[in-house]
Amino acid sequence: MDSVTGRGSARHSFSLPNLLTYSRIVAVPVVVGCIYAQSILQGPLWLRWVALAVFIAAAVTDFLDGYYARIWDQQSAFGRMLDPIADKLLVASCLLMLAADGIIHGWTLWAAIVILCREILVSGLREYLAGLRVSVPVTRLAKWKTTAQLVAIGFLLAGDAGDQVIPIVTPIGLALLWISALVTLYTGWDYFRAGIHHLIAEDS
Repeated sequence: MDSVTGRGSARHSFSLPNLLTYSRIVAVPVVVGCIYAQSILQGPLWLRWVALAVFIAAAVTDFLDGYYARIWDQQSAFGRMLDPIADKLLVASCLLMLAADGIIHGWTLWAAIVILCREILVSGLREYLAGLRVSVPVTRLAKWKTTAQLVAIGFLLAGDAGDQVIPIVTPIGLALLWISALVTLYTGWDYFRAGIHHLIAEDS
């Protein structure tokens, strides 16, 4: 019985949806490396286009992994665990590099802080509730939140290279980052509100 379960788990681990999720994780050091080489090491601007292309490909896998998992009935506990981790790694690493780059600066740093703090708090809440065997499903608004974050980061990754084509690329990215931060804040409260009665019940 255990060997059959083991083979089933291994098969799910290397299903196409999970492979797409792995590729999103692999994209993280590539995007970070390109931005670091261009900004910190004063490399050529075309590195930002490479970073953007890899980032867009990674963002597309965020849609495709869930889509294929549903239509091919390949949903698994491992995939549900790994998918949000891959999203958070991609978003957090890009925000940190964009802050180091100086694209995100001044008051806009607060938008990035809100996004990062929300992701950490919700992850902690999910882990705690998982110990109580309580599942907090991902809402439609939370999916839109992730989309807003990815679009904003995409504009900001283009940065100076994008501004040479359309001068308002960076301001658009910063505006979208604030919008995504507000949506992120609301969804964070939404998750907390959904889990608060479990926390109160456990302590009482």
